Amino acid sequence: MDSPLAQPRTGTTDLAALYRRSVQWWAAQVAAVTDDQWGQPTPCTEWSVRDLVNHVVGEDLWTSPLMGGRTIAEVGDRLDGDLLGEHPRRAAASAAVEALAGVDGALPSHGTVQLSYGEESMDEYVRQLMADHLVHGWDLAVAIGRERSLDPELVTEVAAWFDATEEAYRSGGAIGARTRLTGDPQGDLLARFGRDAAWGPVHAGFARFNAAFGSGDVDAIMACMTEDCVFESTGPAPDGERHEGAAAVRAVWEQLFGQTPDPRFSEEESFVTGDRAVLRWRFDWGGESPGHVRGVDAMRLRDGLVCEKLSYVKG
Repeated sequence: MDSPLAQPRTGTTDLAALYRRSVQWWAAQVAAVTDDQWGQPTPCTEWSVRDLVNHVVGEDLWTSPLMGGRTIAEVGDRLDGDLLGEHPRRAAASAAVEALAGVDGALPSHGTVQLSYGEESMDEYVRQLMADHLVHGWDLAVAIGRERSLDPELVTEVAAWFDATEEAYRSGGAIGARTRLTGDPQGDLLARFGRDAAWGPVHAGFARFNAAFGSGDVDAIMACMTEDCVFESTGPAPDGERHEGAAAVRAVWEQLFGQTPDPRFSEEESFVTGDRAVLRWRFDWGGESPGHVRGVDAMRLRDGLVCEKLSYVKG
């Protein structure tokens, strides 16, 4: 028996068929996630693979009630939190099937739905969902090492829709700044959604390191660095102090996180090019004399691990 994901209904609109293809693309990526990949980083810098899948599953579970005329208030908070449970692939597949049924059943009416910002046409809502499944499917594919080529027709359709909505998405904080456009349709669509089409092991290693540093977990930080790593601190002026080798660098992190009251690192901006990454950060601390400093790290990675971290701070 064929999967419900592969059974198009007769009489569906072209939009419904395009939406179905975007969901099929997404579902194929989720089905390929292995048990050891759920914690891996993704191009959505604050989300692991599990976080990303949970987000899209949430969208899928919202689709049917909203397309069926229910309001956000009526649905309430039952779709908050973790939706994946102990069987995330199964939960994702079930949610996708439910969403497809909701769209197939309601879209031919071309009615309206009630979204967080007010009333919207069903057609527009489904286009938003199609874009999310396409782009987040790419996020997931590159995070788990799958083929990253997108359906050209879906790329064209989403790009045309995004012409009128890109600035609203960006001003609302839903997407990051554009990356460089090259004239390649897929690459340019991803760039407009704030993605780097070349996202790979360096980006993943950089993301893992930043997450570990933000948590203050010294063991996790060192797992993201090479044995021959080098760290240059911000002081003493003017050149800082150079620490070579994993043992020496570990000692710096143990002192920093062990002796600083309530240390908190946060990322302000970052980018990756080749084997190098640049991070603009803020470091806050608490205690009797709370404060903060802001600075920049210039890093180099090898085989997905940080081998050099050069830190500079505002004077």
